[in-house]
Amino acid sequence: METTTGDGNALSLNTALTKKILTDFIRDESHNAGFSKAVVGLSGGVDSAVSAFLATEALGKENVLAVMMPYKTSSPESMADAESVVKALGIRSEIADITAAADAVIEQQHVHDNVRKGNVMARLRMILLYDYSIREKALVIGTSNKTETLLGYGTLHGDMACALNPLGDLYKTQVWELAESLGVPEKIIKKKPTADLWAGQTDEGELGFSYKNVDRLLFFMIDERRTDDELVRLGFTKDFISQVRKRIQRNQFKRRSPLVAKVSYRTVNVDFRYVRDWGI
Repeated sequence: METTTGDGNALSLNTALTKKILTDFIRDESHNAGFSKAVVGLSGGVDSAVSAFLATEALGKENVLAVMMPYKTSSPESMADAESVVKALGIRSEIADITAAADAVIEQQHVHDNVRKGNVMARLRMILLYDYSIREKALVIGTSNKTETLLGYGTLHGDMACALNPLGDLYKTQVWELAESLGVPEKIIKKKPTADLWAGQTDEGELGFSYKNVDRLLFFMIDERRTDDELVRLGFTKDFISQVRKRIQRNQFKRRSPLVAKVSYRTVNVDFRYVRDWGI
């Protein structure tokens, strides 16, 4: 899907091929697990919009439910953008306001800082999505991209949770490129990325660098396994390289299944990994 030219075009996608791979993935893996429907948490951002477009292409608009889960501080613009995706796709949608539930937890636990509040909101949203998935007999489709996963920029058992993740091997800049080819509303593609967890919050503001710069570094660092000396020659500073590498290492726990203490001959996710042998 990517061209490894060693320059600024290294992240360019064959969007037609990528779309086919991802829609086939959603359709095949859903059917293999015995499902034909999908639930997508629609935030108004580009990642969830792309997941909704792919799920609709794969399963049909009648089989996709978009769930919008605003909090009292959520931007009205985010809701409007989410609704524009629903309208463009013709899929079913529901609104589940999380304010009362989130405030109950926040008050009970005396939560004051924004990060903890954001985690409460993200996990409550996933509780709702999995409840909808039972009601609908559907799978939850993920919306976390490769950049977020590598950097740990997501909430464990919150927005990082899902049954299928079509975006997990696409960097953020590639998600934008795919979004354009899919016909995602331009307003969603062009706006600043934000989890909309508190007023004024933006992804790049929290991370401290742009997606464009970090995606290019991650591609050379992870996909091409370049050494630090090679990365410096490609134009990255030693401080930036070190900052990103430490962040990847520090968040490894978010990318793996829970560690299981081995006490038997065959242990799940240690030496019992044969998922496909068991019908999935």
